[in-house]
Order: sequence, then structure tokens, then C-alpha cells
Amino acid sequence: MKTLQGRGVLNGPFIGSEALANGLVRKHQLRSAYRVVFPDVYVLGGTEPTLEVRARAAWLWSHREGVIAGLTASALHGARWIDDTLPIELVWANARRPPGLHTYDRRLRGDEYRGLAGMWVTTVARTGFDVARRSGLGDAVARLDALGNATGLRADRVLAVARRHRGVRGLRQLEAVEDLYDAGAASPRETWLRLFLMRKGFPRPQTQIPSVSPDGQRRYYLDMGWPELMLAVEYDGEQHRVDPEQYAYDIRRSEDIQELGWNRVRVAKKHRENDVLARVERAWAASLQGDRRIS
Repeated sequence: MKTLQGRGVLNGPFIGSEALANGLVRKHQLRSAYRVVFPDVYVLGGTEPTLEVRARAAWLWSHREGVIAGLTASALHGARWIDDTLPIELVWANARRPPGLHTYDRRLRGDEYRGLAGMWVTTVARTGFDVARRSGLGDAVARLDALGNATGLRADRVLAVARRHRGVRGLRQLEAVEDLYDAGAASPRETWLRLFLMRKGFPRPQTQIPSVSPDGQRRYYLDMGWPELMLAVEYDGEQHRVDPEQYAYDIRRSEDIQELGWNRVRVAKKHRENDVLARVERAWAASLQGDRRIS
């Protein structure tokens, strides 16, 4: 361990008063070398304030009794696309929360939270129950999709939690979110694209459609589509354009998919909804007629 003025460096979040009482730091060290995250909770100066760092700091602030919940819990369970700067969500009855914290005075059942990374965190199912009832419908579906993509969460597990909490706010939205939920979505934009297609009258597409290259050497997964029509719709993120290795991979992948006979519509961030709709409609009509081509 590195040393600081003869003492060991405390790298993770810690309770300042405990560290002082145990002789791990001196008062002048606490002021000069560390910074406050939440009252009496410190990290080494220069520590990146990631969501996980701030979550642990919040849990320590609750005297190790609070339960990490909501989007914070979702991120700890592995869900991506959650901003590190969002407030930490904590089930802890304390109305005097410091900035950067959202606290909730809720009663959790014993099977709705568990130990994770040394903290109390809501279970995957309870986390899904919480995130599905908040924000607008599209955002809630994207949040639940991300959690499911990371954990394999089954919709029936979330509904089982809902049956134990009848009468809470947001249950009507939760039912709608569960109906649209698909753990195959690999990004919020893929969720948006799937919901957009369904809203425009297309049948619900299958996600993560497996495909093997013509020579049997490479395995792919198409974002979404209708295998019976050999029609796929895929969302290309920025990494497809700026990463040379990804770009080279995409070229080979496109050639393989075309040789297999798939019609494929590729969608990017700058494409307008009307343009996306028109292209998918054309590809749909072509697929019905057996015209195989890349769109």
C-alpha cells in the first residue's frame, strides 16, 4: 500500500470519524489529502467519482444500513447506459439527504434485497419493479431492457414482485412496460427502434437473431427483424464509424449477411423517422416479393 505522511492511503470511500478513531488518518490528512463525498464520508483526492464509488459512499453515509435501489442498483447489477452523474438512490428513512442523493422511506421485504459488492442492494427483480414504474414509457422500457440484457431478468419475476405490492404508484405503466420488454436490446437506441417499428404497425420483431456465415466460421446476431421474411433492421452506433477494427468487422459481416440472403435496413442516429419508416416499408415489400438485397 502506498504511504502518505507515514500512514496508509485509504483508497476507497470510508467514514472519516471511524478512520480517525482507528488511527488510520490524522485530521490534517483528512483535510488535505481527501475530499468529502457525503457527510463524514471521504475518498482520496483525485478519485474518479464513478457511480459505484458514490454508491458505496452513500451506503456508508447510511451507517451501512440503507439499501441501494433504482437506477443505481441497476448499474451495480451490470446494466449499461446509466450516467455516472445521476443521484444515488437509497432506501433509507432520512429526509435530510445531502446533495447527490435520493432517499426513499420504503419497506422492503427480506427477499427484495441482498448483499452485493459489500453493500445492501435491491435484487434484480425488485430493481426491475422500481425502474419500470418511473419516467415515460419509452425510457422505462429502455431501462428495463438494459437491466435484462445484463442479467437475463425474466418478466415473470418482476410481476411476482408487483403482486406483493398492489396499490403502489406506477403499476399500470409497469404492466405496459412488461408487455414491451425485451432483454435482447443491446442499447437504448435499439429499444427505441423496436418500439418505433411496433408503433408504426409492424409486427413485433425478434431480437438477437442468430446467423452463421456461409462458410460456417463466423456467428452473428442481427439486432432485430423477422426471420420468416429474412428481413433485419439494425441500429449502427458511433463505434461502427470511428473504430477501425469494428469498421473492418462490419464490412465482412455485411458481406456474409448479404450472401445468406437477408434484406437489411441499417439505421443511424442522424436518420429521420420518416426516412427510417420509408426504408423499412420498402424492404418489407421487397422481402414479401422475395427480392433479397441490402437496404
